[in-house]
Amino acid sequence: MEVLGDTHPDTLATRNNLASAYQTAGDLGRAIPLLEATLAQRVEVLGDTHPNTLTSRHNLASAYQTAGDLGRAIPLMEATLAQRVEVLGDTHPNTLTSRNNLAYAYYTAGDLDRAIPLLEATLAQQVEVLGDTHPDTLTSRNNLAYAREAAASVRQPR
Repeated sequence: MEVLGDTHPDTLATRNNLASAYQTAGDLGRAIPLLEATLAQRVEVLGDTHPNTLTSRHNLASAYQTAGDLGRAIPLMEATLAQRVEVLGDTHPNTLTSRNNLAYAYYTAGDLDRAIPLLEATLAQQVEVLGDTHPDTLTSRNNLAYAREAAASVRQPR
């Protein structure tokens, strides 16, 4: 930070990566405040729809979801998806990741009526754009299977 400054884009990228490392290590108490601060700075420095700002927003929403705070995660995921569609396009890999993660958040929240159609659409786009065996495609296929299994268990009496 001494060389580039506190709000230089490279400093913000490093801060975002550090927060992601905290999250991966399970330290959400350090990750979430750092992600929130980084997002605020990226909005200020780069603008609300810059791809790096969208990455920070996506990462913060993911951290909220990991923390079990779907009330904050889902609206942030919805906003991020809408902005990624607008800025990057409907089938950009980052847009597809946002769509998959939002659908999985719906699934986690028990909203299968929104999760399943979104997972189906995402999977179809991923097969077309990324290929049938791409890791992101396989993740979406797996998420769809879990959601369908959950829906089937809800419909059938035990």
